[in-house]
Amino acid sequence: MSGTPTIPSNEAQPDKSKLRRAITGSAVGNATEWFDYGAFAYVATEITANFFPEYGFAGTALTFAISFILRPLGGIFWGPLGDRIGRQRVLAMTIILMAAATFLVGCLPTYDSVGIWAVVLLVLLRVIQGFSTGGEYGGAATYMAECAPDKKRGFYGSFLEFGTIVGFTAAIAVVFTTESIIGDAAMTEWGWRIPFLIGGPIGLVGLYIRSKLEETPVFQELETQDAVEGGAGAALKDLFSLFWKPILTLIGLVAALNIANYTLLAYMATYLQEEAGFSSTDADLLVIFGQIAMLVFLPIAGALSDKVGRKPMWGGSFIGLIVLSVPMFLLIGQGFWPAVLGFTVLGIVYVAQLATISATFPAMFPSQVRYGGMAIGYNISTAAFGGTALYVNNALIGATGDVLMPAYYMIAGSVVGLIALFFVVETAGKSIRGTEIPGTPESEAELAELDKAAEVD
Repeated sequence: MSGTPTIPSNEAQPDKSKLRRAITGSAVGNATEWFDYGAFAYVATEITANFFPEYGFAGTALTFAISFILRPLGGIFWGPLGDRIGRQRVLAMTIILMAAATFLVGCLPTYDSVGIWAVVLLVLLRVIQGFSTGGEYGGAATYMAECAPDKKRGFYGSFLEFGTIVGFTAAIAVVFTTESIIGDAAMTEWGWRIPFLIGGPIGLVGLYIRSKLEETPVFQELETQDAVEGGAGAALKDLFSLFWKPILTLIGLVAALNIANYTLLAYMATYLQEEAGFSSTDADLLVIFGQIAMLVFLPIAGALSDKVGRKPMWGGSFIGLIVLSVPMFLLIGQGFWPAVLGFTVLGIVYVAQLATISATFPAMFPSQVRYGGMAIGYNISTAAFGGTALYVNNALIGATGDVLMPAYYMIAGSVVGLIALFFVVETAGKSIRGTEIPGTPESEAELAELDKAAEVD
């Protein structure tokens, strides 16, 4: 094993400059992804007017969901590829596809100009965006997890989720500022394009940063052990035949995560306008306040997970949402400042999940199938429960007349999450190197052998 990198357990003092680049490179793609989703969600009314005048909001919600259909296929394509050619190379490819699709949405003709072709082009770009996103988040989380020191993986990993909230917050801030300056009529006519056009330059910046990144030390170690031989197809076969249990567990956790995520971050602005009677600008401002509070608590929650473990953080968040969802949604209907409080409380409770995603999910798989397992499991569940959240919440309220249905939906998701959490192996402070599932006795034995061989070399 001569030439094996000396990486005892990522416990040595990390190179701060490399770690900063890893954080920035991971988070910027995440920000690009969620800026796009946020922009689409926050101009949903304008999208409806320009592309679905005959179908109403249902057409917009279904188009939002369509972009998620290709995410599992993207995960199947990009994930095993990242386990064979490396995390960094795939991440450089996915970000440019995402940014290009976002930019081109802002250039599309409307339904009044070209009829049904406007819808076709919009759907096509959402499909491209979904396919590229299928390899984005799993890769970014894997890259960040494999670069972070074991004892601080939760803290450093939480900065990846800065990209999520910054992307959403930047999108709604752009929409709010644009609408405040040009007015509602101009926003509907042409102002809705501005957020999408901004997505292109953001992606180019991200591509530049990612092109300068090095490969993760964990993947470099795999290469020296010849553990990445074979094609992506072989990695995919191994993943489904040997690691189907962690995939199913991941799907359950992500179902709960995404029901809360897309209800709170993507659907809330629409809910505040259509069900709570807020103006568009008040709804945007309210969500901005809540998301800023979430940003403050993200690194705190990540660091706490390094101390108490990932499972207590997830369990506490699920129980908190079960208990607080209905009272906080009731508070949201009581006026602007009560709504700010209700949304912020739910957002902070949810942050305990969000902050620990990149420390929890990649550690559920061994290194040689980590990117693929993360990408496939995450995107299957996101397609089913994330992309449909706008439509499901809207449909549930329409069918029952009960404006608390989003709260009930989050409660149901949290119950599913608690069941899945039972099967998760605690990995706080554990190394995620090697070809065994981290945190298991098999993994500990393998790491001891690797460290012993490294000492001999």
